[in-house]
Amino acid sequence: MLKLEGKLVLDEASHRAANLCDRFSPEDLQTLGQWVWEGYDHDESSRHDWKKRTSAAMDLALQMVRDKNFPWPNCSNVAFPIVTIAALQFHSRAYPALVDAPNIVKCRVEGADPTGELKQKADRISKHMSYQVLEQDSAWESQHDALLINLPIVGTAFKKSFLNPRLKHNVSELVLARDLVLNYWSKSVDEAERKTHIIRMSHNDIRERVLRKTFRGVLDEAWFKEVASQPQPGSTRADSNRRQGIQEPQPDDTTPFSTLEQHVSADLDQDGYAEPYIITIEESSKCVLRIVCRFARWPEDVEKTSGGKIISIRSAEYFTKYPFIPSPDGGIYDMGFGVLLGPLNENVNDIINKLNDAGTMQVTSGGFLGRGAKIRGGVYTFRPFEWVRVDSTGDDLKKSIVPLDTPEPSAVLFQLLVLLINYANRIPGTTEIVVGENPGQNTPAETSRNMLEQGLQIYSALFKRVWRSMKDEFKKLYILNGQFLPTSVSYGEGYSVGREDYLGSPYDICPAADPNITSDAMELQRIGNIKASAATTPGYDIEEVERRFLRAMRVDSPDTLYPGLEKFPPSPSEKLQIENMRLQEKTLRLQWDQQKFAAELMEEQRVNNAQIIRLEAEAAARLQDVQGDAEDRMVALINAELGLRKNQDESLRKRIDLIMKNVDLEIKGVERETAIAKGISERGRIQDRAKKSGNGSDSSVGRS
Repeated sequence: MLKLEGKLVLDEASHRAANLCDRFSPEDLQTLGQWVWEGYDHDESSRHDWKKRTSAAMDLALQMVRDKNFPWPNCSNVAFPIVTIAALQFHSRAYPALVDAPNIVKCRVEGADPTGELKQKADRISKHMSYQVLEQDSAWESQHDALLINLPIVGTAFKKSFLNPRLKHNVSELVLARDLVLNYWSKSVDEAERKTHIIRMSHNDIRERVLRKTFRGVLDEAWFKEVASQPQPGSTRADSNRRQGIQEPQPDDTTPFSTLEQHVSADLDQDGYAEPYIITIEESSKCVLRIVCRFARWPEDVEKTSGGKIISIRSAEYFTKYPFIPSPDGGIYDMGFGVLLGPLNENVNDIINKLNDAGTMQVTSGGFLGRGAKIRGGVYTFRPFEWVRVDSTGDDLKKSIVPLDTPEPSAVLFQLLVLLINYANRIPGTTEIVVGENPGQNTPAETSRNMLEQGLQIYSALFKRVWRSMKDEFKKLYILNGQFLPTSVSYGEGYSVGREDYLGSPYDICPAADPNITSDAMELQRIGNIKASAATTPGYDIEEVERRFLRAMRVDSPDTLYPGLEKFPPSPSEKLQIENMRLQEKTLRLQWDQQKFAAELMEEQRVNNAQIIRLEAEAAARLQDVQGDAEDRMVALINAELGLRKNQDESLRKRIDLIMKNVDLEIKGVERETAIAKGISERGRIQDRAKKSGNGSDSSVGRS
């Protein structure tokens, strides 16, 4: 029970104060520091076994092995990666599916919106919060990435959302489960009477907070001037160092202090009701650094009786819990693959090591050597093609050397190993087809698709839990914007938003990702079906469907690639399309007929040219053998026929040119008809648009 000499007056000034330590005497601060530390130590000791189990799970995930001396020194020590594969498989699917940049936050519109103002407000909030998460808080995505790899192993992780006074914007920091100590009796994080966040702070961190007036002036106290102490042996920090293969150095000026930021309910005004506060102490000295109220608004968050007594206070919550698999017994810490697969993984490791040791024993086994064999003492090694001379006969050697009977590795153990691995893979859903292995060359495509979909069902529930926690985290950021955002702020490419945009309900905020989509193929298939339906069924927003399709294909800058229908002329009407098709058909028919006739004339011209060449050659041959009047007459006849053929060739050439000119004229006529039809259709659309907008009559549109 906390007993103080003085008491705090809880009013608006106390609520607005950055630090309430100056309201207490040094003796009361010392009592408060001891009380906070005892509560933390009580909660930390209650989760001792949980920490051991979590540490063992992390060792399995990182494939850490300890030295073994049984059955002999340096025996087989294999760590099979069942937990590692399960964690990586979840992370590889959850990260791209849930962190769907750049529009990661979505604000929905509930109810009627005849003017479209709610839609515009929702778009502003969605773009601004996505900008805050991905651009302003530059560490958010990397920390969320780390959360999604830690969560499947440990089973629980936390995000702490608050306004950073140094960066002057909202942040959401990853808090590992080992660094947030919850009260033993807690049913949930929000309802926990006490939760302690272990924070490492350097000398500069504490000094900065003292100068900002958020920490009490402790720069002259002895503990601050001394070197910070190391963590206790066996702590989570020591386990982490062991896994990474590093060793914490001796304390020096760079060693950080361990501070305990405890979110607790304490009756500091001694009215019988424990109000929510945040009390921060330094662990080794138990020195109180800060006391601040833990509720957002005064007096809206304080419920009182008619006589002025406090009934309840709605506290401000900073931590968002990310669960993996809820504990069946209702525990506050959820389960991960490290707990579910830990016993199976350890049994698999044990069987593999036994099989390896049995194989080693069989290959390298010795035996018994009797005294009847006359062999020099020492160790004998044999090389290929080597024979060693001894003083005994072969029969004596056969009788004196007895090999040790070592059976081969057990087939039963191997079958048990396969059984354990198969059932271990069923828990995280890391079956062959899910991890990308070929199920068989003769497996039908639809069967493989159905098998993959069923194998990914386990991830749908896991994704929904993470999605739900992301929704709660974004709600906290929304509330912080409503409290601390300036009246108007510009961001991105000319966008602006104000605090008044965040004065509504935060329950419309949710992640843009779909928790039911567990793979890119499923998302593409769904948006492809929507696009196919939109092409045949009226009423769809074609622009939004196309943008979602481009985002599903992971296209960079989809708005640049597809700016929308407003920047392009509308598509022609159905009548115009039919008329264009008719005119195109007419053009193609004319071209075909004219080209067919021209081809026939060209063939006739080719035959005629061949006859001309033949006649010219015959005339040249006759001229060389002229012997009388008969030959002269024959040459004359040939020349006459040659002239006739040349005249015919010239006529054919003119006819072909005329036909091609007629084709061009007919095509231009068809194009003119098409242009006239298009103009009529465009004029009709302009008139319809003018009628709808009410900006003019039909006659005015016609004159324009």
